[in-house]
Amino acid sequence: MSRQSRTLRWWDGVGVTFSLPAALFISLGPSVGALGAWTALSLWGAMAAVAVLYNGLYVEMGAMFADKSGGIALYANEAWRTRAARIGPLATYAYWFSWATLPAILGLYAAQVAMRQFWPTSPYILNLRFVHVDASRCIALIVVLFSWVLGMTRLRLTMTVVTLAGALLMIPVAIFALCPLTAHAWSTASFSWRIGTGLVGTRTALAWCFVMAWSAYAVEAPASFIPEYRETVRDTQRALRVSALLLLVVFLFAPLGIGGLIGERALAGDSSGFLPAATRALFGGGGTASTLDLIAAVLVRSVVGTAPAGRTLYQSACEGLTIRQFGVLSRDGLPVRAVTLQFAINVALILFVGTPLSVIVAGNVGYVLAHVLAVCGFLLLRRDRPNAHRPIRLSEHWRVVAAVLAVFDALLLIAGITGSAITGYGGLAEFAIAADVLAMSQVLYSWRRFQDR
Repeated sequence: MSRQSRTLRWWDGVGVTFSLPAALFISLGPSVGALGAWTALSLWGAMAAVAVLYNGLYVEMGAMFADKSGGIALYANEAWRTRAARIGPLATYAYWFSWATLPAILGLYAAQVAMRQFWPTSPYILNLRFVHVDASRCIALIVVLFSWVLGMTRLRLTMTVVTLAGALLMIPVAIFALCPLTAHAWSTASFSWRIGTGLVGTRTALAWCFVMAWSAYAVEAPASFIPEYRETVRDTQRALRVSALLLLVVFLFAPLGIGGLIGERALAGDSSGFLPAATRALFGGGGTASTLDLIAAVLVRSVVGTAPAGRTLYQSACEGLTIRQFGVLSRDGLPVRAVTLQFAINVALILFVGTPLSVIVAGNVGYVLAHVLAVCGFLLLRRDRPNAHRPIRLSEHWRVVAAVLAVFDALLLIAGITGSAITGYGGLAEFAIAADVLAMSQVLYSWRRFQDR
C-alpha cells in the first residue's frame, strides 16, 4: 500500500489479538450447554491448536507477498489467479464479510452483557415500520459507530488504543487461567462429556467446531497489516507465531478456570453473565468491574474487525478483484470508503438479524471457505512457483499439514452448513446472506472487468 507508512512492530500485531477472548466468550456458554464442559473445552483447545498450524503456513505466504495488505484472501488470489481467476474475488469477499460483520456481532453481545448487568428490565422500544429498535439494539449501534470512528483515524493511534484496551481484558483472563493452581473453590466435579458416538458424535463435534472457528482462527489477524510492519519479514514471523501460541494458552486455560469456579450449569446458562459470576466467585465482588472490562474489550475487538476488513477490500480493488471505487485511500492512507461500507452493513445486520450467533454463522461460511482456499493456495504456490523468492521457507512436511487442514476445514464447512439443527444457530436466512455475499463477489468482479475495458 504505497501511501501507508511502516510504523507497526510485531508486538502491535500481537496486541490485535489481545481482545480475542471476547470472541471466545460469545460462543463458550452455548457450546458448554450443548456438549458438556469437558467436551466443549477439549474442542476449543483443539481449534486453537489448529489455528497455530494455520499461522505457521501464513508466515511463509505473508513473507512472500509482503507488499499486499488484506491478509490471507490475497494470498489465495495469488495462488489461484492463473488457474481460476474468479476464485480470487470469491476468497476476498468471503474473508472480508466475516471481518466486516464483527462490529455487529460484538455490539449485540456487548448489549446483552450491559443489559443484564445494568438495565435488566429496561422497557425502551421504538417501533418503526419494518423493525423494532430496543435498548439492546441501541447499544449495539453505538458499538458499531465507535468502531467506524476509530477505524477512520490513523492506524498508529488505533493500534495503540487496541493494544492498551486489549491488555486490560488479558488481566482477568490471566487471573482465571491460573485458578486451577490458586483458587480453593475451583473444581471440575460438575463437568461432563455429552456427545454421541460414531458418525453422530463426529458430525456434532464438526458442527460445533465450525462455530468455534470464527473465534479461534482469528489469530491470523496480524497478517492483514504486513505492509505496515517496520521490519516486514521479522515482524510478520513474530506477530503470527507469538499471537497463535498466546491464544492457544488462553483458549486452553481461561475457560477451564472460569468453569471450575462457577460450575458447568452456570457457565452454560448465560453467555453474557458468566464472567461477572466468576469474578464474584473468586473475589466476592467485582462483577460490575469485570462487566465494564469486558465491554471495553468488545469495543476494541470491533475495531480490530474494521481494520483488516477495510484493508482487504482496498487491496482487492488494487488487484482488480472488485470495483475501482474501493481502491481509494484518504490523505492519511486509510481505506475510508471500505470502512464506511462496513458501517452500513453492520447497521443493517443489527436492525434486521439481531442475534450475535446468527450473524457469526452468516459470516463464518465465508471465513472457513477463505481458509480452505488460502491453505490450498499454499500447496498450489509450492507446485507452481517452486523457485519463487521465499524469505521464510517452511520444510516439506508442511505440505502434508496444509493438505490435512484443507480436508478438515472442508468437512467443517459441510458440517456447518448442514448442521444448523445440531447447534441451534444458523438457518435459511443466515446461509442466504452468506450466499448473496459470495454471489456479489462475482457480480462486482464482472463489473470491474467492464471498468477495465
